[in-house]
Amino acid sequence: MEDFRSEIKKMSMAEFFPAIAHMKSDGWRLSQICATCIPGGYEMSYSFCKDYDMVTLRIEPGENEEVASITQIYPCAFIQESEAAELFGVKICNIKPDYRNGIYRIDEETPFRDKE
Repeated sequence: MEDFRSEIKKMSMAEFFPAIAHMKSDGWRLSQICATCIPGGYEMSYSFCKDYDMVTLRIEPGENEEVASITQIYPCAFIQESEAAELFGVKICNIKPDYRNGIYRIDEETPFRDKE
């Protein structure tokens, strides 16, 4: 059996967008975006696959910090970015297309966001 790579790369917000552009230019496929709440903000994990390898780029934006959408590089990201914004409250800017909290029919705003 061949070896495969699976790694998580934590990075700053400044490193994030250039890393996304590099993944695309190097032939990596976006496989998932995962959001979760952490104290003071969010943990966002963007996972990419190429052959049998997987790399996850992880950022930790603050509660009021904006995250640039990656839809201009990976158009398929709009659904998962919209989900993170609508369900968790992550401030993702410039999602294309932006359904403005219309992906889900939910009874409360940002139901998965930590409540104080």
